[in-house]
Amino acid sequence: MIIFQNVSKYYDNQTVLKNITFTVQKGEITFITGPSGAGKSTLLKLMYLAESPDEGDIVIGDFHLASLKEAQIPYLRRSVGVVFQDFKLINSITVFDNVALSLRIRGVKEREIRDIVSNALKKVHIRHLSDSYPTSLSGGEQQRVVIARAIAAEPLVILADEPTGNLDPNTSIDIIRVLRELNAQGATILIATHNRELFRGTGNRVLKLDGGNIVGEEAG
Repeated sequence: MIIFQNVSKYYDNQTVLKNITFTVQKGEITFITGPSGAGKSTLLKLMYLAESPDEGDIVIGDFHLASLKEAQIPYLRRSVGVVFQDFKLINSITVFDNVALSLRIRGVKEREIRDIVSNALKKVHIRHLSDSYPTSLSGGEQQRVVIARAIAAEPLVILADEPTGNLDPNTSIDIIRVLRELNAQGATILIATHNRELFRGTGNRVLKLDGGNIVGEEAG
């Protein structure tokens, strides 16, 4: 489902990622961990081409990113759901409309959007907040909206970049539980985090990133 083959990324002659190689199987939940500045966020950005790799290839489903034409990038991004640490919600529109926005941009019919958004909000247990505005929600509720937005288009993979970084410990547990529920329903999920408590004792695969290199792998 996800393949990194000798992927490197440089900024101004500084190595951010070097010769990264790993595979994530369909339906797997995998953690990328490491200190701040290790390259975790950059690694995720490469997967939806917010950044482009300088060397190597990344494969997501049938997409080979190294040879992907510009016209295909929107289709790639529809296949990758992203959960951001800082939410990136639009405060002037409702929860429903935040989740629906990308579907409307794609031209999905409103009748279909109603069903898709309702189902996504149900999966993250906030359908009752559909008509609320983001500023009226707690941090945990806002992150659930972000997850609903990420899964609305039924992506091939879900990428979560420090999804609990702005949340208290109890809320963090709730958010990871939601992601695990989605994984149990078949979602392939890659979570970048410096918080070892999120995967400790889970048995999930953990890739350790440091200085732009994968320096080890363990079971959580």
